[in-house]
Amino acid sequence: MKKIILSLFFVSGVIAASFAQDTTPENSLNSGTIESQFEYIYRISNNFEDYEVVKKTNLEKLKSNILDSLRTMRKQVGDLKAMQAAQTDSIRQIAANLAQEVELKEAAIDQQESFSFLGMNIQKTVYSSMMWTLVAGLAGFLAFFSIQYFRSFGKVKKAQKDLEDIQEEFDQHRKNTLERERKLKRELIDAQMGKS
Repeated sequence: MKKIILSLFFVSGVIAASFAQDTTPENSLNSGTIESQFEYIYRISNNFEDYEVVKKTNLEKLKSNILDSLRTMRKQVGDLKAMQAAQTDSIRQIAANLAQEVELKEAAIDQQESFSFLGMNIQKTVYSSMMWTLVAGLAGFLAFFSIQYFRSFGKVKKAQKDLEDIQEEFDQHRKNTLERERKLKRELIDAQMGKS
C-alpha cells in the first residue's frame, strides 16, 4: 500500500511537473509569441510515422491566437495608416502655413524697404540713389553757376575799375580842355584888346 501510494504520489508529481512545465507563459497556447506557441504544439504533439499528431483543440486555439494576432496587427496597421494620414495632413497644413508666413514676411520686408512716392511704390535704396543723384546734380549746377558768377563778378569789377579810370581820365581831359579853352579865350580876349 505504501508502495502504491508512493508510486501514485511520484507519478502525480511527475505529471504535475510536466503539466507545470507545459503551462509556463513561454510554453503555452494562452500566452507568448506565435513562434513559442508553435514550438509548444510541436513539443506536445505525438509522432506517428513521419507525421506529427496534434490535438484539434490545440490547433483551433493556435488558429484563434494567430487570427487574433492578425486582427490586432491589422488594427495597428490601420491605426498607423490613419496616424500617418493625419500627420501628412498636418505636414501639408504646416507647409501651407509656412508658405503663407513666408509670403507675409516677404510682403512686410518689401513694405518696410519701400514706400509710395507720387503714387508709385519705390524701393528705399532706389529713392536714396535718386535723391543723392539729384543732390549731386544740384551741387554741380551750384558749383558751375558759382564759378560763372565769380568770373562775371571779376569782369564787372574790372569793368567798373576801367570805367573809373576812363572817367578819371575823361575828367582830367575835360579839365585840361577847359583850361586850354580858358587859356585860348584869354589869349583871344588879350589879342582882341591888344588890337584895339
